[in-house]
Amino acid sequence: MLIEEFNCATDSQVESLLRPCLDIDRWIYSIIYARPYATWMDLFEEARNAACPLTESELEDALAAHPRIGERMGGKSEEARLSRSEQERLGAYDQEAVEALARGNRAYEEKFDRVFLIRAAGRNVLEILKALDSRLSNSPDEERFVVESQLREIALLRLEGVAHSDKCFADNNPRP
Repeated sequence: MLIEEFNCATDSQVESLLRPCLDIDRWIYSIIYARPYATWMDLFEEARNAACPLTESELEDALAAHPRIGERMGGKSEEARLSRSEQERLGAYDQEAVEALARGNRAYEEKFDRVFLIRAAGRNVLEILKALDSRLSNSPDEERFVVESQLREIALLRLEGVAHSDKCFADNNPRP
């Protein structure tokens, strides 16, 4: 997609592109209302800034849209498709890793009362298990900072996917 197409798209078209990246209204509308952007880098900077900081309510809303690591998100939404794609890149893992993720998810949820969130893209299962184990030693304040950072990373990676997509708003069909 060209930045000019993004700039000229309707608010609702842009909202439909952004919501799967980070389902926070303030973030979405901050990006929409800051248009036009000269470059994608300008848009990414706005997106990064708009996601920092997140309120507790925004954080909880955003986390509600993410499955546990190691579990497949159901549904046909774009966000579900992205989540499955990101976790599928972890590759196949054995029963021992599945059980370790399940134990780690339970321990994390017991301690922090929220789903463990990590940017799965670019990581393997062992890296995720190591991060999960390490993050269990964080204080709630430390972990909140890490979770916000992970949400921003996920949002920006997904936004990069939008920038590189073949979506074209002129005829609502992908470009050839």
